Amino acid sequence: MRRFRSLLGLAVAGAALMAAAAPVSAITGGTEDLEGHPGVAMIAWYESAGRYRCTATLVTPTVLVTAAHCTSGVIGQTFVTFASDANAPLPRATDDTGSGTSATGYAATGYNGTTVTGTAVPHPDYSDFTDIDNWNDVGVIILDAPVLNRPLAKLAPLNYLDGYRQPLLNKTIFTLVGYGTEVRKPESGPQKPVPFGTPRVRRVAELPGQKMSPQIVQMNGVIADNRGTGGTCFGDSGGPAYLNGYIVTVTSYGYTSNCRYLGGYQRLDIPVVRDWLLTFM
Repeated sequence: MRRFRSLLGLAVAGAALMAAAAPVSAITGGTEDLEGHPGVAMIAWYESAGRYRCTATLVTPTVLVTAAHCTSGVIGQTFVTFASDANAPLPRATDDTGSGTSATGYAATGYNGTTVTGTAVPHPDYSDFTDIDNWNDVGVIILDAPVLNRPLAKLAPLNYLDGYRQPLLNKTIFTLVGYGTEVRKPESGPQKPVPFGTPRVRRVAELPGQKMSPQIVQMNGVIADNRGTGGTCFGDSGGPAYLNGYIVTVTSYGYTSNCRYLGGYQRLDIPVVRDWLLTFM
């Protein structure tokens, strides 16, 4: 089982160089979102091991919802961009001269219409992938300045997904959005599809439900499944799944390194998660 965040360090930069001349295709399917979900952002931050990226969703003018593993261990502030095409070089911390590491992280900034910074807060009962019964892989970014020109996502009502248990779950199609890595075949060498660090663009895919627990919804990201259009990958962590106009989950984990199988998605409608989120709204 793999967490779906993406490292923005040297390894990803190398993958980007190798992939520069390759044709652009879907992450594991789906399409470019363009401005379909302008309230969904890419977030980047520093930890002791380097700089990472995830996805997050605006739920109030000053709060983004994402995954706990995208908010735990953050040094300094989290950088946020709402650009649908985030391929431009990301800013670096003042003490990051090119290594991809920093002891101070990002500094706070205001909102300029596209980018802003914020403070990362993981759920206090996040189990760090050790306890399936108390997963709680959800976190928030409290923004340093309000974002007033973008739509806000609506949290699903309490226990909303309980009404979609089997056999209805397999017939339920969720809409997922994220800035995850692209999966494609390299130009040379073994032709096994692998994740590449670019392009960094917001994409959208449709996924059918597969299994549900009190904490997690599993969805099927297999491209060959004609009920959906693709799946999630590294960097999609924290990104939203929508159902009937509500944000019902955030992307938590995947089972394979090529992102072509089942994914796990943290429920936002359960009391332990929803009640905590409401304290920020």
